[in-house]
Amino acid sequence: MATDVANEAPARAVPDSDPALIGLPTFIVGALALALVQTGYVPADAVGASMAIIVPATGVGQFVAAIWAVLLGQGAVAAVFAVFSGFWFSYAALVLGLAHGWFGISADAAIATQGLFLIAWVVTIGVLTLGTLRLPAAFTLLFGLITVALALVLYGTVGEAPGAITAAGYVAFVFAGVGIYLFIGVLSTATGGKPLPLGRPVLS
Repeated sequence: MATDVANEAPARAVPDSDPALIGLPTFIVGALALALVQTGYVPADAVGASMAIIVPATGVGQFVAAIWAVLLGQGAVAAVFAVFSGFWFSYAALVLGLAHGWFGISADAAIATQGLFLIAWVVTIGVLTLGTLRLPAAFTLLFGLITVALALVLYGTVGEAPGAITAAGYVAFVFAGVGIYLFIGVLSTATGGKPLPLGRPVLS
């Protein structure tokens, strides 16, 4: 009898596994921590304040999401999370390395070292942004804002313009907000709800 009832009951769809369930919230918390540092929530000489979040939460979380995506055969998703894992870990290495003299970089070379880091990542995330043009517009917006924020930090660092770094912090709040929107949509879908609209791709 129980078998007959089970056979007659409509099967409930099980949502697909989605690495973004880990990748997005860990990205959000790191972005918020970075934004708070850049907008002056902590003193200017406390740039390492965000490391307690960025290393064990964001860097590791992005890496776990990338591995999850690989196991699911989602190459593009794995690439995105792996790239951002590399960004957050390398950012932590830069900040901690300069603060503790790990790399033998002189004080005179510190600005150029930060410029090297930022140029490399502006180009990389910029290319990633171009690669999202066939995805829903929300993803292009997210990566585009990250590129803008990095470019502002680059200008503020190399050009000794602290106002640009503060502006980058506010841009970081905005792209964290886009990440929150994406996460709400992913979480809704994972719990059996409807996805949120993400906008039409820039290129069809």
